[in-house]
Parts: sequence; structure tokens; C-alpha cells
Amino acid sequence: MKRVNIKNKYQTYSYELTEPEGKNFHSDFKPELSPKQMLELGVFGGDYFLGKNYSEFPKSWFRKAKLSNHGKNPEYNYYKISASQSWAYWKEKGWIRKQDPFGWFQWYCRYYLGRRSEDDERQIKRWKQMKRHIGQIKINCKKGDKECRPKQKQALLHWAYDSRKL
Repeated sequence: MKRVNIKNKYQTYSYELTEPEGKNFHSDFKPELSPKQMLELGVFGGDYFLGKNYSEFPKSWFRKAKLSNHGKNPEYNYYKISASQSWAYWKEKGWIRKQDPFGWFQWYCRYYLGRRSEDDERQIKRWKQMKRHIGQIKINCKKGDKECRPKQKQALLHWAYDSRKL
């Protein structure tokens, strides 16, 4: 078991990696994209990790990542459209927990690395709720039509669903 210690201006936190990276996920949790794939495709306007210490994650995740040096910019997203709410909105909605102060994607990165926590059930439930967008896209769009419902497709990428296949 490996222990990860985080100490930066955003968080002092320690966790254990109890599972192998990318394996032994909950049976209800079947993400289609790894964090590395998401970052390479373009998510969160390229701003998810900007200015934050992300040294806990493998450097390989960031070699081809689309990261903005100038704040959130939809041009860094795969579908070139803004499809996420602000961190302040996430906090207002109660979606932010102390262990993962930057939300779902931070939780997913740590889960992918092998951390398991008391917040897993809640986050997996939130992930599953995004499936409703897949049904809406399938009903309203021709398969492979990149121009149809790009905001929903980008939002799905933010939740590790590979909307390019829809």
C-alpha cells in the first residue's frame, strides 16, 4: 500500500492507494475514459489543474494534456464549447467535499490511482446520473454528428463518458 501526502495552499491531506491503478472499480462504475485520456481530449476549458499543485498524479497524464495558461477557455475543450459550471456553483450546490476540494474530477483521478473513500458511493451515483444525456443524444442526433448537442457531449466527456462514440 502506498500513502500519498498532499500539502499545498489548497489542501493538507493524506490518503492510501489500496487498489492497483485503473483497476478494481466498483461494479456500478464503468468509466469509458481514464483521467489521462480526458485531459488529452480537452476538458474543463483546460483550466482544471492550472495553478494547482497536481504533483500527486503521474506526469504521463499531462504530457499531451490540453491545459490553458490563461484560465478557462472553451477552445481547450474537445467540442470547443463551455460545458461546466464554476467552482463556486459546485460549492453552492454542496457537490464539493473537503477531501476533494476541486470536485468530481479530482475524486476520479484519486479513485483511478487506487484510493477508495467514504465518498465513492455518492460520486458514483452522480456519475451514473449523467447517463440521461446519452439517451437524449441518441434520440436527437445522428451517430457521429459532432455538431449535434456539443454541450451535452462535452459535459459527458467531463464525466469520463466517451461521447465521441455517440
